[in-house]
Amino acid sequence: MTTESVFTGLKVLDVSSFIAAPAAATVLSDFGADVIKIEPPGAGDPQRRLSSVPPSPRAQANYSWHLANRNKRGMVIDLKSPAATEVLKRLVEWADVVITNFPHGARERLHLGYDEVAGWNPRVIYADITGFGDTGPDAGQPGFDLTATWSRSGLLASTRDAGAPPTVPVWGSGDYLSAIAIYAAIVTALYRRERTGQGASVGTSLLAMGVWATGTLVAGALADGTPFELHDRKAPANPLINPYRTADDEWFMLVASRSHWPGLTRAIGHPELLEDPRFADVEGFVKNSAALSDLLDAEFRSQPFAHWKDALGSERITYSLIQTPEEAARDPQLRANDIVVPLEGVSGLAETVSSPVNLRGVPKMPAKRAPDLGEHNDEILAELGFGPTEIAELRAEGAIPGTTEAETPREHGV
Repeated sequence: MTTESVFTGLKVLDVSSFIAAPAAATVLSDFGADVIKIEPPGAGDPQRRLSSVPPSPRAQANYSWHLANRNKRGMVIDLKSPAATEVLKRLVEWADVVITNFPHGARERLHLGYDEVAGWNPRVIYADITGFGDTGPDAGQPGFDLTATWSRSGLLASTRDAGAPPTVPVWGSGDYLSAIAIYAAIVTALYRRERTGQGASVGTSLLAMGVWATGTLVAGALADGTPFELHDRKAPANPLINPYRTADDEWFMLVASRSHWPGLTRAIGHPELLEDPRFADVEGFVKNSAALSDLLDAEFRSQPFAHWKDALGSERITYSLIQTPEEAARDPQLRANDIVVPLEGVSGLAETVSSPVNLRGVPKMPAKRAPDLGEHNDEILAELGFGPTEIAELRAEGAIPGTTEAETPREHGV
């Protein structure tokens, strides 16, 4: 029985590389869209090699490739070849959605500019992402999530402790967040097309996502607000929102409010603190934060995490164990909520991470391996109406790779 979902029948052309734009197409594929991914000849999308680039975890399976490109069909097309333009044109005419992240200028040279694409298919939803936006002095600057989402936005400067230099955040995190923004823009445009029949050009930038993620602090700056200093765990702006260490060397994040204070005093065995004038109001918490954080440090270090899990839980105080990625991967909560799902067809990789978008009662497509390089060239060209002679001519003209070139090692098994 064929699984159907929200976007079954939706046709998506993914002409993008690395993470953010391809991952947006993956979210559409999770809900049944037919996604065709276009890669350049040779090594293909650099995302194929990301799993082997430090500091990516070393593993046999090409996990990052399957994470961002599962459930797609794959083609290799040399868009620089004049003969490839007719193939691209037919793909655009076939598609409901075209996704790209080629820089402006390059995309126009490759016949991927919006005006040309919309001329071929006026109803198409054209979605793109840039590093720093379409206009402004840095519009043409190359961008990755570490530079545009994290560094330029204020997010990275704010995500460190006082006295510590900036660090390298989890790379790809800004890309995967931006993928959801592209997905949302596409879905918004599809809804509009249902109402008006009109196509649209939509998009976002890595910088826009970074500023949105830093929104509270940037909005505060726009209001000429006075910022607090960088976080100091020993004297935090708010000791009720702070990481603490337990007797068995576990760390957890406490996120409590003034209303939780009575319950917290009971949980740590010091109900008399309710009568302590130093902590009678918010101003007192701020003024005496070092003293309170010292007190909480000492108490939390006196018992193992299991004790505090019970004590804090019984008082309904919000907290969370600070887990490593390896611990998160084993967390049963992820499988109970289909955050981690089975992956079909990949040697050494039985599961992958699902997209965070869910419609209750509507199934997602089962996750299947990402395509090998050029795996579906002949199949898709035939669907587009190219006959065997025309396909042979495309190979002869260099628009698509020859049969020998297409026989690359199977990516899903290495």
